[in-house]
Amino acid sequence: MKIAVLDRCTVTNGDISFSPIEQVGEVRYFDLLSPGEVPAAIGEADAVIVNKARITAEVMDACPNLKFVGVFATGYNNIDVAAADERGIVVCNVPGYSTDSVAQHTFALMLHFASHADDYAASVGQGDWVRSKAFSYFKYPVYELAGKTLGIFGYGTIGRAVAKIALAFGMTVIATSRSHTSGCEGEVTFVDADTLFATSDYLTLHCPLTSETDRVVNARALSLMKSTAVLINTARGGVTDEEAVADALNTGRLRGAGIDVLCEEPMREDHPYLTAKNCTVTPHVAWGSIEARTRLIDIVAQNLKAFEAGKPQNCVGVFKG
Repeated sequence: MKIAVLDRCTVTNGDISFSPIEQVGEVRYFDLLSPGEVPAAIGEADAVIVNKARITAEVMDACPNLKFVGVFATGYNNIDVAAADERGIVVCNVPGYSTDSVAQHTFALMLHFASHADDYAASVGQGDWVRSKAFSYFKYPVYELAGKTLGIFGYGTIGRAVAKIALAFGMTVIATSRSHTSGCEGEVTFVDADTLFATSDYLTLHCPLTSETDRVVNARALSLMKSTAVLINTARGGVTDEEAVADALNTGRLRGAGIDVLCEEPMREDHPYLTAKNCTVTPHVAWGSIEARTRLIDIVAQNLKAFEAGKPQNCVGVFKG
């Protein structure tokens, strides 16, 4: 099998081995390409694996040998699945590989606003403790997570993992999703979205970006939130109205925001979060632990092997299931 791997630099900087994929067939690697360069890179390959590169109907038509499209991700909105179905091309994603990584990063962002450990470390590095007359000083407020209410918008695999950690911290956990707006699951209470926004001390987003969730955290939703609340987004940038979030931060209607994803990535020079108060931004790395990326490569290789054996797995489109 001839395999073209695109977007390699988005998965590894040399710290992850691609040997599981190389064991499946003859592999050619490419880093970031312009849309016009994609067809030539795929060339006569039977399979292409991408992260964010768009595989459109035009790309498929320009690559007549193409029979398999895989993604280094769970989401596959960059693939024209309908066009693939029409052409008999199998499309496979990688579900569930980054659950623990994203849940961990969610709490890293939450703990930043609760404990300010990084801010205190920076303060010590600047000599503040050397100059202090007291053994301890309180430049930044420190809060306990215990007893606070965590609201989880989107209660899938990652949402459940986050809830488990929150309960271990002694937090009260509420959640909402398309299938859960009332009732309970263990110690988690389901509420409607407005109640979630109004009640949460920390609100964390774990929903997919769809027509229903597009900018679901908007000016109206933010107006319902406590001024002491913190927003965490490790889902997709588009589930928030970024201008409205920045405005809420700058006017004191929101205490803080921990953001890992943006509507436009990489971040543009004039992004409102760059000047927003109490806004901590990380560059879409929540998914990218060493373990998660190693798992990702392994599952991509398994998807290729299953396809080659005539029993494709993790398929989307008409081949799903």
